[in-house]
Amino acid sequence: MKRRLGLGARIAITVVLTTVGASAALAVAVYTTQSASARDRFVTSATLGFRSDVQQAVEHRAPCRAAVPDCTVDAAAEYMGGRLGLTWALVDLRQEAPGPRERGFVPVQGNTGWRDGQLPVDRVEQARAAGGEPVTYDYTGPDGSFFVVTGLIAPGIVLAEFYNTAGLDREIGNLRTQLAVLTVVVALTAAAIALLAVRQIQRPVRAAAVAARRLGAGALDTRLPVHGRDELAELAGSFNLMAQRLGESIDELRRKDAQQRRFVADVAHDLRTPLASLAVLTDSLDSPDHPDRARSVELLGTQVRRLGALVEDLLEISRIDAGVAEFRPEPIDLAELVRDAIGMVSTGEEVALTATGDTTVEGDARRVHTIVRNLLSNAEHHGAPPVGVTIDGTDPHLVTVTVVDHGPGVPAHLAPVVFDRFVRGDRARSYTAGSGLGLSIAQENAIMHGGRITVRDVEGAGAAFTLTLPRGSTPARRVPG
Repeated sequence: MKRRLGLGARIAITVVLTTVGASAALAVAVYTTQSASARDRFVTSATLGFRSDVQQAVEHRAPCRAAVPDCTVDAAAEYMGGRLGLTWALVDLRQEAPGPRERGFVPVQGNTGWRDGQLPVDRVEQARAAGGEPVTYDYTGPDGSFFVVTGLIAPGIVLAEFYNTAGLDREIGNLRTQLAVLTVVVALTAAAIALLAVRQIQRPVRAAAVAARRLGAGALDTRLPVHGRDELAELAGSFNLMAQRLGESIDELRRKDAQQRRFVADVAHDLRTPLASLAVLTDSLDSPDHPDRARSVELLGTQVRRLGALVEDLLEISRIDAGVAEFRPEPIDLAELVRDAIGMVSTGEEVALTATGDTTVEGDARRVHTIVRNLLSNAEHHGAPPVGVTIDGTDPHLVTVTVVDHGPGVPAHLAPVVFDRFVRGDRARSYTAGSGLGLSIAQENAIMHGGRITVRDVEGAGAAFTLTLPRGSTPARRVPG
């Protein structure tokens, strides 16, 4: 199996290759520029020196012209002989030069021995044809490398000066060596920096890997420290957010699981009582001479209605959990709806209704009616009279409906879970018609409208349940389960 490089190795190799590549490209560019500049300076200096020598040789020839008309070669040789440290040669094209012409001209005067290719025919002829303009070329022989400048000093007489390029070659060679050493130093420095950078990067990455393993093992409180605002800090923040949401999701699943177990147990308990009563009452009805036959029929009807209400509440909860509950919005006058709910729930006690402002909203009338009816039923059976309902429509965006009773209020230990399913207080245990689902269904219907039900204790009274509804309700999306 082929072993793949780790993240640290890939980062280090990338940094080193990038740095070395950039350094090498820069070194080549510097070498090319500097070597060309050095050679240009060398060529310029040699050309200017040659022009000066040509001029001086011509001026040196003038005094001897009167005595010896053809003294150009001797005068030029005399002048050039005083140029110390310079290799030169004179070629007289006016007379037949001895030696094989195909290997170059042989100088008539000079301080260098003639060698093959030292004065090539084409370059000398080119200098004669240039009419005084210098002609340059490179020559390499046993005695070294030279930059050669040739040109006419008189008709048919060519002066050639040989400038040794050993110094220039050494300068360029030193530059090449320095750039190579600099590139190696940069590469080593880049490698060291890359290793440090990899270590800095690997440390939080390894910490994230360890944290991920701990999180996967069930340590939901695992978090990463966040330092700075770079990508690693963003990674740590994202990991912490993920861990937090994962923990919340698992806690919610656990809560849901416990709720489902409690739900099944409560349903079984609430169904067992009416079913047992139905069995007893059915047995008693088998005897036509039973003295309490009429009472048994009455109790049978009560238990059947209780059982039907419980089943209806369970079906409603299941539809809400599955996200298939119907929502049919329409304009609603809350004042009229509350009056109708009071008429259905009230058992003789007068319920005071107070309405202010605009009491119209848009929502599902059946579900809002269920909410109000459940709140009124809760106040009547678990609170104490008098019960009052207040509708506040003064806010342009919200309408609130508050149901207040004068009972003992909501116990402190029940306040956080009063809207959970099958939660009933001590007084509710004696109320056999309730299923413990009324407030839970009411809260779910309120959430479906984009609203909420809250509860608080009122000083001098009992509990106050407040329904808050937006003016224009739209069905809120609910995740099943």
